[in-house]
This record gives sequence, structure tokens and C-alpha cells, in this order.
Amino acid sequence: MLVILFIYFIGKRFYDLSEEYNQNKWLFAILGVLIYYIIGSLLLAGIVLLDVLVFDWGFDWESGFGMNLLMVPLGLIAVWAFYVFLEGRWKKTVIVAKDEINDIGRHID
Repeated sequence: MLVILFIYFIGKRFYDLSEEYNQNKWLFAILGVLIYYIIGSLLLAGIVLLDVLVFDWGFDWESGFGMNLLMVPLGLIAVWAFYVFLEGRWKKTVIVAKDEINDIGRHID
């Protein structure tokens, strides 16, 4: 049930961001959810490999519950970083419309 809430809120936040900057709304909503799963899984796999091959921390990686609990913050950090990246990139490309009604009848210099 918690996963469905994550999918909804991540998708909704990216949908609103892309709507604000006139981008493809559904593309970035789906991309945000995919970033959560893909990057979260890759970071989790990296931690598992570090544990097994290098450090021998002794975690029980066969427990799916523990891996899911660890993937939640890793995925949310990845989504937050992607959101900040997109927001910063789109803020730089915003076109400000000039109010030209005051320039009617003036000479062009």
C-alpha cells in the first residue's frame, strides 16, 4: 500500500513541475517513478555488493522486507536529486514575455 502512495505522489509532483514549465506532463511523471525504482535498485545493489565483496557487514540480504526498507530512502534521494536537476534546468530556459503594449506608437531605435 505504501508503494502505491509513493508512485502517486512522485508522479503527481513531477506532473505538476512539468506543467508549470510547459513540458510533457506524462513523460516526466512516468520518468520520475522509473527513476525511483531504477536508481533505488542500482544503489541497493551497490550496497549489497559492497557488503558481500568488501566490508562483510553481515546483513541478512535474503530478507525482502529489509531490502525494501533500505530501497525507500535511496529511491527518494534519487528522485529528489532528479527533481532539483529538472527544476534548475527548466528555470534557466523560461522565456519571459515582454509587455509590448506600452511600446505601441514609439519609434524603434
